Amino acid sequence: MIFDSSVVTAIFGQFAPLAPMIVLIIGALILPAVFFSTKRREAVTAVSMAVIAVSLLFNILMMVDGYQGEYAGLFSYDAFAGIMILLFQVVIFLAALVSVSSSETTRMHYGAYNSLLLAASVGMMFVATASDLITIFLGVELASIMSYVLVAMKRSDPRAAEAAVKYVIIGGLSTALTLYGLSMLYGVAGTTNIADIAASLSTQEFSWAFGIAMITMIAGYGFKVAAVPFHMWAPDVYEGAATPVSMFLGTGSKKVGFVALFKVFLVIFVAANATASFATEEIQYVFAVIAAITMTVGNVVAISQNNIKRMLAYSSIAQAGYILIVMAVMTEYALASGMFHMFTHVFMKGGAFLVVGALITVGIGEKISDYRGLAKRAPLIALAMAVFLFALAGIPPLAGFTSKVFLFSSAIYDNGVMTQWIWLAFIAILNSAISLYYYMRVVKAMFIDRGETSERIKIPRTFAAAVAICFVFVCVLGVFPQLIMDFCADAASVLFG
Repeated sequence: MIFDSSVVTAIFGQFAPLAPMIVLIIGALILPAVFFSTKRREAVTAVSMAVIAVSLLFNILMMVDGYQGEYAGLFSYDAFAGIMILLFQVVIFLAALVSVSSSETTRMHYGAYNSLLLAASVGMMFVATASDLITIFLGVELASIMSYVLVAMKRSDPRAAEAAVKYVIIGGLSTALTLYGLSMLYGVAGTTNIADIAASLSTQEFSWAFGIAMITMIAGYGFKVAAVPFHMWAPDVYEGAATPVSMFLGTGSKKVGFVALFKVFLVIFVAANATASFATEEIQYVFAVIAAITMTVGNVVAISQNNIKRMLAYSSIAQAGYILIVMAVMTEYALASGMFHMFTHVFMKGGAFLVVGALITVGIGEKISDYRGLAKRAPLIALAMAVFLFALAGIPPLAGFTSKVFLFSSAIYDNGVMTQWIWLAFIAILNSAISLYYYMRVVKAMFIDRGETSERIKIPRTFAAAVAICFVFVCVLGVFPQLIMDFCADAASVLFG
């Protein structure tokens, strides 16, 4: 092949493992200058999309060619890093595409806004490639700090200021807990390299220092993924932020916490074959209980929500509970299934937020009652929203159904043998049934209830394009899951190899 990973190594040399991030860093630095020189949001968006496209191209070349490399012992590019970087690139692509047309981003400094989006994505990708506790911490904090600012940039809405303050305070607590846990882990293992930590701990007995490290890290990253009882920031932040930012946080930023959990806990407890003395099963039960409570609280509280952004926020909390099944089961198939569900969630939940953002831009409110009669005013958008919600509920043959089948089955069988986690799968299936109720409220409002007017709505082109992309992938991945699942399986084998 003329175009393969050798092109990337020829351009970046020893920095090739960081190539997708370097491109985005360069873009983040030049976007404010583009805005100051042109004063046109379209020009900023064009440059931003070009930068994302180049970063995406490099990552795909490296993934397809099976490239592996490391830099300075801190970053490592492999199949796992590649698929997670791809996920974050899809999220930033959708967010940047619609922001130019969103009425909620009009009053923002558009160059700075796009720079922050790219910088936050760089932080996420740092976590995906991190092979050291220090780089994981720095990546998570870079993504988090950029996210705080993005939420606060919606200065015309006092809800955004309130949400940003809550986000910063709770995020600061999360950072403190995580850093304390990482420092305790370093004290126990004597190194910050993840693989070396796993090797060291597999030869040691359980200690209270290790137990404290695990508890504080679970709490710290629990805030990042909005797991119960660390979820209180999510509904306010998703409601107060500009909808493209809410989409970015719900589909991208939360995934950073999962990537960190996968890298630290799975490597320590599985890849290193940690002994029973290190309380592997006890940690699995902790995650199982958190997963069950998270999915239940998210779905039950979502039923009472009248604001659609808050409803989607609690739905995201429930989805986090589903993905946490991976941390309870701790098998290679569970990890591959969880990563596949993370991908389908990007298109399902991202598509739903994009529909909400498009409707806000054309003057439709955020209450579910504002969606009455939408099918007559914008039939294609109403159809897309219904498909996204049905996919989130797990209705076949959509992507959400397929990914849930993979994920839930991983808690039932392991190599054909029934596992001890069948009760967790049962709770997950029951919660999926509960979620259908509040999703149907929105569908009923759009297709059955009569609205105050039947005047047609014209959706901005960028929103229409982004919604169409999500719609296609939600349908295609439901029927042809192997398009992504094969990459997820390769990625999972990296952590379990």
